[in-house]
Amino acid sequence: MRRIEDVAADLSLSTQDIHPWGPGVAKIAATHAFSGAPLSGKLVLVSAINPTPAGEGKTTCVIGLTQAARRLGVRSACALREPSLGPVFGAKGGGTGGGRSMLVPSERINLHFTGDLHAVTSAHNLLAALADNDIFYGAPPQLDGRQMVFRRVTDMSDRFLRRIVSGLGGRTMGVPREDGYDITAASEVMAILCLARDYADLKDRLARILVGFSRDNTPVFAADLHAEGAMAALLRDAMLPNLVQTIEGAPAVVHGGPFGNIAHGCNSIIATRLLLRHADVVFTEAGFGFDLGAEKFLDIKCRVAGIWPHAVVLVATLRALKFHGGVPAQESGQRNADALKRGLENLRKHLENVRSFGLEPIVLLNLRAEDAPDEVQLVLDALQGDGVDAGAADVYGKGGEAAMALTERVLARAGASTPQPRYMYDLADPPMDKIRRVARTIYGADDVDFSMTAKKQIDRAEALGFGQLPICMAKTHLSLSDDEKRVGRPRHFDMTIREVRIASGAGFLVPLTGEILTMPGLPKTPHARNIDLAADGEIVGIA
Repeated sequence: MRRIEDVAADLSLSTQDIHPWGPGVAKIAATHAFSGAPLSGKLVLVSAINPTPAGEGKTTCVIGLTQAARRLGVRSACALREPSLGPVFGAKGGGTGGGRSMLVPSERINLHFTGDLHAVTSAHNLLAALADNDIFYGAPPQLDGRQMVFRRVTDMSDRFLRRIVSGLGGRTMGVPREDGYDITAASEVMAILCLARDYADLKDRLARILVGFSRDNTPVFAADLHAEGAMAALLRDAMLPNLVQTIEGAPAVVHGGPFGNIAHGCNSIIATRLLLRHADVVFTEAGFGFDLGAEKFLDIKCRVAGIWPHAVVLVATLRALKFHGGVPAQESGQRNADALKRGLENLRKHLENVRSFGLEPIVLLNLRAEDAPDEVQLVLDALQGDGVDAGAADVYGKGGEAAMALTERVLARAGASTPQPRYMYDLADPPMDKIRRVARTIYGADDVDFSMTAKKQIDRAEALGFGQLPICMAKTHLSLSDDEKRVGRPRHFDMTIREVRIASGAGFLVPLTGEILTMPGLPKTPHARNIDLAADGEIVGIA
């Protein structure tokens, strides 16, 4: 592992520009993090088809591409999200890539890191505590406990906290009311951290968080509880981006961690813009498939940040293609050419989606050691027949060296591109129209059904002046539809919007589709059982 000061020097940052945060980790000073200097780098967005439950190595590919560009003599870096403890201890394990395309020090990044997620959790729950305190004392603005919309959070998957009753125990213990927890990665405070430009913007956004309503139905915001100052104080250090490196020594800025299926799925604007000022090419990812993270990256993050990708890479694996060809996930490692051909329809839909934003994708087939060469060639031949630029690389096993040929084409595409933003909808469109536009164009739905609750919540959002906010769809990542069992390219289906939440501080509306939950649960065999601390202090089993 290189000295973090040397990694910083690759980005023209001096030792005075970083704050060391333990071995191999540093925070980048506010003077650079919040700078308004012009952006000069090229941005490459990496997304994917709908993954299997285990994921398809999108983060690994971002790291591999960054390392390949560095091997080609390009001053490259990657901007990634911070892992959440929920998936680390749940089904997926660590979120730092793997093999020869991994972030280091991976154990520190996966566990606690610089404390950013804990700071978000604390700031979020401070507001929740202040709101309940207002209810307890009945002081102005006199929140109505029955109309609270701000839930608590914790950075752990725990289905038992989805719906709870709080305030039990008598008059001195609180006022009983129904409550619940979301995972920290779904917190509006996390979204605000990732969309704010500086400390002033952070405080403004925190102040705008809708907490609930008073007994006369007047909206109550965090500013009404005088909460934004203390919340911002808790987030002071968390607002500074984290500098680490890849296993081959390429700079990586890891900052912010909203989920892609229940939040907007992108690392912070601060981190991305910082790297676009200090690197020639920046590789970044958007959570889960293109239908979720990348759509939100383009329609939400790019609007706020004033950026647009110069190139798009779409990741696929044989395993995921077979999964979408109808093979159960546990059998997707077996040879099955027919399933591969059927699964290509999911990839083709995502290619259409990329093009709907005026972008032309390059496909990276992320190889695994057990992949059969003839099946790899089948996919590449099919894509070539469709006129799609595609290549295969084992970045897990071979690192940046494996992706150099494909990366040359990505760099050429980015260098020849003149970004021209083309959003999926206009902000002035009514909320229902924006939702239908995404559902029909990106997911392939025939129409959208809105529950009575969702309609009332949209009406309330418009009455409060939030109708012109972008939308952040909460949907399963395993399917283009709102039903995770409908793999491949579903056709002739309607989507159901059962609830719409107002994230006025972050600046978007959150339509919840189907059975999506903002607090995941642990699987039957949690990954936590594989993690241990050795006698010498080494943490094992995260990857």
